Amino acid sequence: MAGIGRNLVFAFFLSALLVCANEPPAEMRAFLGKNCVACHGPEKPPAGLNLAALPFRLDDPHARTQWVRVHDAVRDGAMPPGGGKTPERQRFLASLADPIASYERREAQESGRSVLRRLNRYEYENTVRDLLHAPWLQLRDSLPEDGIVQRFNKSGQALDVSHVQMARYMETADHALRLVLRASQEPETTKRYYAREQQRFLNRMRYSPFNRSPERATIPILGFDAQPDVLAEKVPITVGEKDPETRELEGFATPASTYIGNEYHFDQFAAPVGGRYRLRFHAYSIWIHTLFQRIGTSKRAPWWRPDRERTSQGRTTEPLTIYALSRGGEKRLLGTFDVGPEPAVHELDVFLLPDEKILPDASRLFRSRPGFLGSPDASAEGMPGIAYRWMEVTGPAQSAESRAIQRELLEPQDPDALLRRFMAKAYRRPPREEEIARYRAIVAGGPADFTEAMIAAYIAVLCSPGFLYLEEQPGRLDPYALASRLSYFLWNTAPDAELRRLAADGTLARPEVLRAQTARLLDSPRMRDFTDAFLDYWLDLRKAGETTPDVILYPEYYLDDLLVESALAETRGFFHSLIRENLSARNVVHSDFTLLNAHLARHYGLPAVDGSALRKVALPADSVRGGLLTQASVLKITANGTTTSPVLRGAWIMERILGEPPPPPPPDVPAVEPDTRGATTIREQLDKHRSIQSCAACHRKIDPPGFALENFDVLGGWRDRHRSTEEGESVPGIGKNGHPFSFRLSQPVDASGELATGESFRDIREFKRLLLKDERRIAGNLVRQWIVYGTGAPVRFADRGEVERILDAAAGDGFRMRALLHEIVGSGLFLNK
Repeated sequence: MAGIGRNLVFAFFLSALLVCANEPPAEMRAFLGKNCVACHGPEKPPAGLNLAALPFRLDDPHARTQWVRVHDAVRDGAMPPGGGKTPERQRFLASLADPIASYERREAQESGRSVLRRLNRYEYENTVRDLLHAPWLQLRDSLPEDGIVQRFNKSGQALDVSHVQMARYMETADHALRLVLRASQEPETTKRYYAREQQRFLNRMRYSPFNRSPERATIPILGFDAQPDVLAEKVPITVGEKDPETRELEGFATPASTYIGNEYHFDQFAAPVGGRYRLRFHAYSIWIHTLFQRIGTSKRAPWWRPDRERTSQGRTTEPLTIYALSRGGEKRLLGTFDVGPEPAVHELDVFLLPDEKILPDASRLFRSRPGFLGSPDASAEGMPGIAYRWMEVTGPAQSAESRAIQRELLEPQDPDALLRRFMAKAYRRPPREEEIARYRAIVAGGPADFTEAMIAAYIAVLCSPGFLYLEEQPGRLDPYALASRLSYFLWNTAPDAELRRLAADGTLARPEVLRAQTARLLDSPRMRDFTDAFLDYWLDLRKAGETTPDVILYPEYYLDDLLVESALAETRGFFHSLIRENLSARNVVHSDFTLLNAHLARHYGLPAVDGSALRKVALPADSVRGGLLTQASVLKITANGTTTSPVLRGAWIMERILGEPPPPPPPDVPAVEPDTRGATTIREQLDKHRSIQSCAACHRKIDPPGFALENFDVLGGWRDRHRSTEEGESVPGIGKNGHPFSFRLSQPVDASGELATGESFRDIREFKRLLLKDERRIAGNLVRQWIVYGTGAPVRFADRGEVERILDAAAGDGFRMRALLHEIVGSGLFLNK
């Protein structure tokens, strides 16, 4: 034992000396000089790694990261190339690994793996919502964008606080408190708004500069029948209150989707305050008969146009999407339901903000743009539409908790008791007496009005370090810090009453209690906040709206909000299902199911599914779908709306799915841009690009995974040939915007490739099978992503052993998702700062 102790002391002092060394030890220098420096020298070294000048300073994060890269390249046989596990390599690896791991362990003991960090925007919004019992608050966009480290907005290294940030915190806290106070005083009411009495519907009935064509106009109907006299305004628009039975049958029909600037909405309603509302819509599908005529003075061929004087009962079921419309014209998705040929009432429970209106959208129908030819749904038989009779609004509904906030702020009472109760929840631990005294002084020295004085104190609490920062000390987390870490990991918000109680009595850290609480959080609907926020950054789902399908190359996708919304819901619901059902991590790459609705099934070319609601659907045995790689949301995010790039998609797979991010490209080499004219394929361009020596090594790894996805276009649709603007065959058809197709089909798609291991594949199916030969690799990446997300710190070199332990513990059951999460929460990486 004494000998072991002396060896540990020696290793400690050796690692301390190596921290400040500019040169590696002699044995390492000899190996590098013999095997590496000839290539990785000062003259254009591969991957920008100049080992002749790289200092062996482990206290320099950049230098340490580079030495870890060297270790991994030698371990994997990539550098020097062609070698196996020789004794020389093993000695080199040990001489490099020991000092790096020793340094990182010592650093973790002294200051912890993670640094002090504040709440990010997601966490701030959720925490304030819970604190004020106002789940309808929208605060995230009021704050500056969060910084990102290791792909997540969870690290203190990126979550700084400036004077601008503090000013926003004060404004946001003040705004939130006053919104909640105002909402708590609003009585609940129920009111019905008839479509025939809404100015925006009337405007669409009358021809104007915005709707000079019947495709853009609304049609007055009674039951299923058009009313030409109302259309010509020979009779009143509505019978009104004098004839209630007829009033209930009046409505407006439309053959088109809507868009901001030419939208119809229920303009007589605006939410008086923020809160929960129940919306009821009386709506149904309608069939609009058509006429064969030319559009205005257009020289294009005649087309089937809606006949605004002839309608009948609907023949289709159509999705109806409901948005909240802000005063500034921004829309926010509230929900989608299906309307059929029979008139029916449909309900949605929603959260609204003050002054928001309700915008219904016949989201599957075409959305006309200037110069359009006609609707792709129009034929000699007619065309589908949607009819609206009325919308009824009940709200705002008030909870007992929100009324308690009202009493606290409006009814003069003991401010000390209020502050203690508020601060205990806000600080996620018992407040200290000196902290309470600080805010008591604000109340005493503030405005004479009790409400204003309490608001001032609460604002100060919500801008204080105790609220904004997660308080963690080096070493084992105290019970309150552990409760916060667990809750912000799996719920993305502050601990609830049960977690706070277990922290207070000191039992939360017991393994059986911690495991039970982890299971409880995973079983809760609040787990959605974890999966949604995690996917927003791991897969970049938050960026899904940053690109728009090109109007020329992808006219059937252009303006199709329903498709994008369905695609995002598929990915979120799919990943949520993996955790809820405790499925294997292998499903990330391939699964025998996905979540589909009618629109997505049609887009994917799968057997028909009824309705707009997503549901779990078993996939055909040979389907290319299943798993994240071939979902429309992922394929949209990894494209730019016009073209797809195997380089971008390949790098994305390596980084997000395999956890092996490629190095950045050399600064002096231009990126490869796909040829939209169709003259050359991206594969031909990349073959030339790989002839550049500094690019070849990385592209051998990056390009093949990207090639495997070449059969998928910018929104995940299947393709056998690339689209172009000039070369190739023309394609007949009408886009969602009413314009005829003008793109062409050019070069055939080649989705084959050869991995850096020498294994080849012909298509995405074979590529997935190759990836799943090593399920531990897929699970290991997921574990590392969750550790970063859950602890706010990257998985460092010294942490690798604990990651392997987690994987070993979950391997026997096939790397199931909950098993991985339970092992992470019970690990030293999670339980210590």
